[in-house]
Amino acid sequence: MKSDVCIAGGGIVGLSTAYRLAKKHPDKNIVVLEKESRVAVHQTGHNSGVLHSGIYYKPNSLKAINCRQGKKAMERFCEKEGIDHDICGKVIVAIEEDEVGRMENIQARGEANGVKCELISKERLAELEPHAAGVSAIHVPEAGIVNYRQVCERLAQIVAEREGNQIVYETEVTKIREVSQGLVVETTKGEFETSFMVNCCGLHSDRVTALGGERAPAKIIPFKGEYYELEPAAKRLCRNLIYPVPDPQFPFLGVHFTRMINGDVECGPNAVLAFGREAYGKLDFNLRDLFDSLSYPGFIRMACKHWKMGLGEMWRSYNKKAFVKALQRLVPEICVADLIPAPAGIRAQAVTPDGGLADDFLIENSNRIVNVCNAPSPAATASLNIGKTVVERLAERF
Repeated sequence: MKSDVCIAGGGIVGLSTAYRLAKKHPDKNIVVLEKESRVAVHQTGHNSGVLHSGIYYKPNSLKAINCRQGKKAMERFCEKEGIDHDICGKVIVAIEEDEVGRMENIQARGEANGVKCELISKERLAELEPHAAGVSAIHVPEAGIVNYRQVCERLAQIVAEREGNQIVYETEVTKIREVSQGLVVETTKGEFETSFMVNCCGLHSDRVTALGGERAPAKIIPFKGEYYELEPAAKRLCRNLIYPVPDPQFPFLGVHFTRMINGDVECGPNAVLAFGREAYGKLDFNLRDLFDSLSYPGFIRMACKHWKMGLGEMWRSYNKKAFVKALQRLVPEICVADLIPAPAGIRAQAVTPDGGLADDFLIENSNRIVNVCNAPSPAATASLNIGKTVVERLAERF
C-alpha cells in the first residue's frame, strides 16, 4: 500500500491528526495503522471523559496553548457531529487552610491562560456541591465532559469516507526503513510505502521513535490509574466534577470525582507503576515492559525521589479502605459500600534520564517523521489542536 502520510496509532491524537490533514490537504492520501481491532482501545478508551479548561498548565506551554484552543475545537466538533457533551463545570477544593495558597496560584495560572474561573466561599461550594468538604474552592464553569471513544469513532468515519484514505486494523509497526522516495513501514500485515509518517503510538511512542532511527527524549513508564464507580444510590454525592488542589511536584491531579456523560460517577485514580504498558488487571504483567521500566536509570532516580508517595499509592491500590479514606477528604459521606470496582487505565508517563517527569507535550521532528513523544492529559481535550500542530509541521516538508 502507498500513501502520502502514514499515521501510526488510532487513538484520539492519531485520528485528530488524520482528520486535520484530510481537511487541510485533501489531495494527500492517508493511511492510519492501528494494532488493535478498533480505535481508541488504550489511553483514549480508558479516559474518564473530562473536557479540561486549561487552568493547571504553565502559561504559554504547549499544554496551555493546545488545551485552550483544542477544547474550543472539540466543543465545535461535538456540536456539529451530534456527539453528547456537557459543559457542567468543576470545583477545585482546598480542604485545609494550608492549601489555599496553592489554590490561589492555580487560579492565577488559569486567569493567565484565559480560563473563566473564580474563588468561591465554603457557602458557595455547598450550593454547587452540597456533599463536598472544603474551606474554599475555585469554580471553573467552562469545564465539561464527553465520550472520547465516540469522538474517535466519528473521526475515523470522516477520515475513511474520503477517497484514497484507509484505516487498517490489527496492524502493528515492526520496522521503519528510509528509502530514496520516502519510507517503508514494515508491519504485521506487510509493508506500507509512504512519503511521511506521524508516530502517535502513546504507550509505545518511544519504541516507535526508535524504530524510525531517532532517540526519544524520554522513556515511557506506564502508570496505572485504578478507579471505582459510585453505586446508583450514592451518585447524589457528586453533581459534576470535584477535584482536590494538586501537589505541584507531581503531574497527577490526585483522586477526584467525575460525573461521566452516561450519568455514572467515577472516583479515582491512584497512580501505581503498571507491570506492563497494557497490563490493566492487578495480576497482569509483561516481563519485557517491566524490565524496561525497572532497569531505566531515569525510573530509578524518580523512584528514589518520590518513594514515599509511591508507597502510599500502592497501599491504596491494595487496600480499599485506604482508597475510601482518600476520597473522604473530598466527600466525607463516602463509605466502602458505595464503591464498585471500575476498569483501570494506564497513563504513558514520559520520564527523562535524570528522573524528571516530562510535564509538557513533546513533539519531535526528523526528516520524514513527526514523533508525538509525550501527550499526557489534557491530550484528549487538546487533540484537535495537537493534530493541527502536527499537520503544520508536516506541511513544511510537503
